[in-house]
Amino acid sequence: MEDQYKNEELPPKTCSIERLVTVSQDVEKVIKGQKTATRRNGRYADVGEIMELEDRQFVVEKVYTQTLGELSDEDAKQEGYKNVSEYKQSILSSHPGMPWSPKMKVWVHEFAPVKEKE
Repeated sequence: MEDQYKNEELPPKTCSIERLVTVSQDVEKVIKGQKTATRRNGRYADVGEIMELEDRQFVVEKVYTQTLGELSDEDAKQEGYKNVSEYKQSILSSHPGMPWSPKMKVWVHEFAPVKEKE
């Protein structure tokens, strides 16, 4: 994890938070608590921003860059997969022709359910 950016130093977003998690299987994993991070080729959210999925809210807690070569099994579990191999297979099947380059940088967006105020 590079985490070279402080939130105020992050480059501009390349897409909106509404596009962060869109695949139905991924939405289901987020709702069930099985997916707590999403990796994208661009930055889709700011720390503190709220993502809404099926009338539930999730707050973005961390945004940082990582290379695919740095990806660990623990990172894959955050994505809702058993290990890096399973995650890689899913990504490559979703993006035909995409190379898996260990030096390729991705943006990691970690999130958690918004806590209900008591």
